[in-house]
Amino acid sequence: VQVEESGGTLVQPGGSLTLSCTLSGFILDYYAVGWFRQAPGKEREGVSCLERGNTYYADSVKGRFTISRDNAKNTVSLKMNNLKPEDTAAYYCAVDEGVCVIVTHQGFEFYYGMDYWGNGTLVTVSS
Repeated sequence: VQVEESGGTLVQPGGSLTLSCTLSGFILDYYAVGWFRQAPGKEREGVSCLERGNTYYADSVKGRFTISRDNAKNTVSLKMNNLKPEDTAAYYCAVDEGVCVIVTHQGFEFYYGMDYWGNGTLVTVSS
């Protein structure tokens, strides 16, 4: 099984970018898929994920990022609009047979123990 991210590059503030996660050895329908990111000197954080037809977004990206799936191509994309310098990070795709979030009384938390992870793609937002 393989998880591979692509699409990371240098982009100006306010610009847009689409990341792709290509899954090999998985049938996308049966798995939860999440996007996470890690900025230099910071902990990894959840960005967005798909689970059983439901989508979840971190507050910091809600309204700017959109996650979507293409079952025919076995890919999950992350469309990022109005990018900000604070979006600069390595972006990782992760796959799990079960969940990508844990539902809580306050809402949800991203699940960081997902089964399979890619090696990441770097997004730099700078002028």
